[in-house]
Amino acid sequence: MNAATSTRRWWRACVWLLLGISGLANAQTRAWLDRDAISDTDTATLTIETDAGAPDYAPLRADFELSGQTSSRQVQWSQGAMSARSRYAVMLSPKRSGVLTVPALQVGAARTTALPLTVSASVAATATAPGNATAFVETEVDDATPYVQQSVGVVVRLYYASQLLSGELGLDTPEGASLQRVGEDRSLVREINGRRYNLVERRYLLIPERSGPLLLAGARFNGRSAGGFFDDMFGGDGRLRASAPDRTLQVRAQPDAAPQPWLPLHDLRLRYTAAPTRARAGEAATVVVEAVADGATHAQFPELPSLDVGPGAQVFPEPPQYDETFNGGTPRLTLTRRYSIVPRQAGTLVVPGPRLAWWDVKAGQARMATLPDLTLAVAAGVPGSTPPPVALDTTAALPGSNTAAPSDAVVVPALRGQPWGWIVAAAGFALLWLLTLVWGWRRRRAGAGPAPAAAGAAGTPSSPAPSRADLRRALDSGSLDDVVSILGAMGGVSGLEAVHAHLADAAQRDALRAMQAARWSQTGGDVAQARQALRRAFHDGPHWRAPPAAENTVLPPLYPSGR
Repeated sequence: MNAATSTRRWWRACVWLLLGISGLANAQTRAWLDRDAISDTDTATLTIETDAGAPDYAPLRADFELSGQTSSRQVQWSQGAMSARSRYAVMLSPKRSGVLTVPALQVGAARTTALPLTVSASVAATATAPGNATAFVETEVDDATPYVQQSVGVVVRLYYASQLLSGELGLDTPEGASLQRVGEDRSLVREINGRRYNLVERRYLLIPERSGPLLLAGARFNGRSAGGFFDDMFGGDGRLRASAPDRTLQVRAQPDAAPQPWLPLHDLRLRYTAAPTRARAGEAATVVVEAVADGATHAQFPELPSLDVGPGAQVFPEPPQYDETFNGGTPRLTLTRRYSIVPRQAGTLVVPGPRLAWWDVKAGQARMATLPDLTLAVAAGVPGSTPPPVALDTTAALPGSNTAAPSDAVVVPALRGQPWGWIVAAAGFALLWLLTLVWGWRRRRAGAGPAPAAAGAAGTPSSPAPSRADLRRALDSGSLDDVVSILGAMGGVSGLEAVHAHLADAAQRDALRAMQAARWSQTGGDVAQARQALRRAFHDGPHWRAPPAAENTVLPPLYPSGR
């Protein structure tokens, strides 16, 4: 081994060592909470972003119950180098109230910072039992004066001091509104007036459909306890009955000055979770926008607008991701949308921040949620690098889309030089490939007979038909068009008239006609009553007509069988 070879190996080892140290320096681990104050019946989400490995959640179990653990991985190409990051999220349910500390967690070789979390005692924790009741129920709404079509969170709490053998907890749907159960029941333990109670918490989503007073009947519980010493002595049967008092909500009409689309919320916050400051011509830079809306569901929230960067770049928005939770008794929607921005040339690119109008139900006035503009310093593309693939903007074909015209849907980023040698070679390979395809097709056609026409139809995959659960959701919160669409898919027909003709139950046909009449009535009709009739008629699914019996087309044998 000569001196020159030894020197080259030494420099190569130094380069690899510096790259390793740079990789360790770039490894960033950070953790944050979606909020720093909650009630003791609520949850907070802890998010950890790292490239050092999976976190160890064991220290969290001292003060929190863990649920909803998720993870995702993002690979990004920026400045000619590829970077990969992982994001972990877990929902924390506090075991006590007070100022708690989310401890520092070990993440590979890194460690997160400790985070404070203020946990306040909820209304449920300070509830007062009527006398020394064995069981009682309470109903809580997050807004007693909501607007029309505002999402109202309803929480029903059942307290019981003895062990239950069976029981049923129910809340009736009020007239003039839709009501649906959300999430799973939550079990807690509370001490009230020196007595230990088990607590079952159930959440509902109430959406008023018209203005005026709205009577919400109190939740009711009927059950049977395991009994005890006094029940055995005095012949008690162990039955438990409890009901909450009725609530009357005053539903307000939609204001004339409200922005459209109508979006009544308690709060709306926008933020960038990924906001680059540098980019390169011909390469994608990723911008991620997160919207957190208190008092909205996925069905009510409009789509985040696309980023309008003008002719200097091309934007490819990805489908948004939704997460629905509860903030105390108020529904909360977290929407995340990712945008890939491909600059066409070097220079400075200004990305206007998104804007979304909404109505503040607490203050009773219109508001605008905005994000600041992003300024990207775009460097020149790397000479000879492969340009990014051409993307088709298929959202332009969707109804109500605000994307550019079809003529702007396909854009090829400009190249600094024309590599004619590569272009000629690619054209030659493409021509040879086409000739090979033509030769193979002609050879197969000459050697194979015609294929049966039914083979292609039999092999065509079909999408699964909607289930009864889909029908129930449409009956609870969907429109008449949604109900008809699901019924048509279940029965293999299309359109309201076809569904009418295919239904065998007269009550179901009448309920559909009544809903259609209420929908198109000049006076507005009683939509709530028609929806109730639809739910009753289709509670066990649609009843279809029996298919007609097939005719016997079998011909008698040409010759009788031998004796």
